[in-house]
Amino acid sequence: MISNLVKDAVRTRMDRVGHGLARTGLTPDLASLFGLAVNGAVAVVLATGRIGLGGLLLLIAAPFDMIDGALARATGKGSPFGAFLDSNLDRYSEVLLFFGLLWHVQHDPTNATTRTLLLYGCATGSLLVSYARARAESLGFDNEVGILARPERVVGLGAFLLFGWTDVILWLLAALTYVTAVQRLLHVWLRWRQRRPADDIPAPAAPSQPSPPA
Repeated sequence: MISNLVKDAVRTRMDRVGHGLARTGLTPDLASLFGLAVNGAVAVVLATGRIGLGGLLLLIAAPFDMIDGALARATGKGSPFGAFLDSNLDRYSEVLLFFGLLWHVQHDPTNATTRTLLLYGCATGSLLVSYARARAESLGFDNEVGILARPERVVGLGAFLLFGWTDVILWLLAALTYVTAVQRLLHVWLRWRQRRPADDIPAPAAPSQPSPPA
């Protein structure tokens, strides 16, 4: 992921923010819910057709996705349920953004059909990317690989919308989310092959012989 290049630097800065917010009594779960509300507000702006403003607000809102994790580390109140809640709310946030764009597209006759299909590809591709990671981690494989994870999708969407390049980012997201999903599929397959010795792979069963007549 491109985000891995700056992940440590951003995390250090967000941890400082987390320590500051911890003094206010804000909990990680409330921060996750607040992030969902912010993305919902951005979706409303996009639905009204103010695409450039929506892109700007999305870029401003992007750091809120990391505040809950920073708070969890600062307060020591992280929990398995909190992580589960955060992951689910991230999916809701992304779906809300696509819904906001879909609402705008349906009220704008320009390339409405093409944009609707692209948004379908963006939404399904994003969910496939997230599911590939979640399912792999449930089986014991790390799976943060791929060209377009969620941070890249959110920042890319915000930046392109800011400049009014809606069609360009929809084509990119629709295509590259599926590429990322395939990358994660291949990554887990390769890791599984490395983990499992070849001699442990059972040979194909021999065809059964017909029983002699009674």
